[in-house]
Amino acid sequence: MQLKDHFKPVIAMLVLAAAGITAFHTAPKAHFINVKEPKDIKAFFHYSADRIPFVSSHRGGPAKGFPENCIATFENTIQKTWSILECDPRYTKDSAVVLLHDPTLDRTSTGTGKLNEHTLQEVKQLKLKDRQGNVTPYSIPTLDEVLEWAKNKTIMVLDQKDIPVEICVKKIQEHKAWANAIMIVYKLEDVKRCYELDNRIVMEVMVPDKDAAAKLEATGVPWENIVAFVTHMQPKDKDIYNYVHSKGALCIIGSSRTIDKDFTSGNISEADLPGKYRSLVSDGADIIEADLGIEAGAALQSLMPAKSSKRIFFK
Repeated sequence: MQLKDHFKPVIAMLVLAAAGITAFHTAPKAHFINVKEPKDIKAFFHYSADRIPFVSSHRGGPAKGFPENCIATFENTIQKTWSILECDPRYTKDSAVVLLHDPTLDRTSTGTGKLNEHTLQEVKQLKLKDRQGNVTPYSIPTLDEVLEWAKNKTIMVLDQKDIPVEICVKKIQEHKAWANAIMIVYKLEDVKRCYELDNRIVMEVMVPDKDAAAKLEATGVPWENIVAFVTHMQPKDKDIYNYVHSKGALCIIGSSRTIDKDFTSGNISEADLPGKYRSLVSDGADIIEADLGIEAGAALQSLMPAKSSKRIFFK
């Protein structure tokens, strides 16, 4: 039976509407950090009284079925919460740069032995394992792949394993990734070297107290290039938060050795977890580097101010 012509547009609209409703209900909402230009990343990490606390998901936020240092895991994390993503670049035998926390393949992949004794082609044949030891369909990513993936989504935090500062700087430059990657740098001479190579790059630097802050300042690297990692525990001098804030920088505290460990060991309950994370912000921290990035991010949602100059970065 032929449809009347004047019914056809109506039916088409209904079909499209139904498809739209289905897509609306099934597509997960991503939490993007909207930093697009090199100047924006310095504004994003600049302290302001109306700042928005957020998390840095350690090793990208692994969970059941989602291995550490894996693009699928990064996707899962930012579907659940706003987060920058800490990761671990390392060399393969043929000097390709891939993400892997350990120097050996055994714990987190189907491979065995040292990573730097395997070529990239060999490494790409392996599958990643989650923290429960389950083999997943995911492969070990290269740093190149990750820097491209992160654009217009989030900021990668590149830990310093066996990759020299010069190589990490070169990778950021090759991918024009100044707005979606920062570097963890441990030695002050490397902090200075990184700044000399490219002053657009922001670095996460250990600043546990005012003495460390003074040594950092002596390098001549400006605070606008610095995010201060204060401690994995409780700061010995809580005034360090105020000092770093007075310089216009944000403070990171790690929860992996305290709150996260206590929760996974059964020493604190799931009900108590949000309050524990929020207390770190009340003490003065701006960013929590957490093993439980999704849980920490959920806890911080209630601390987001109704109005903030930083809202433009959280999409």
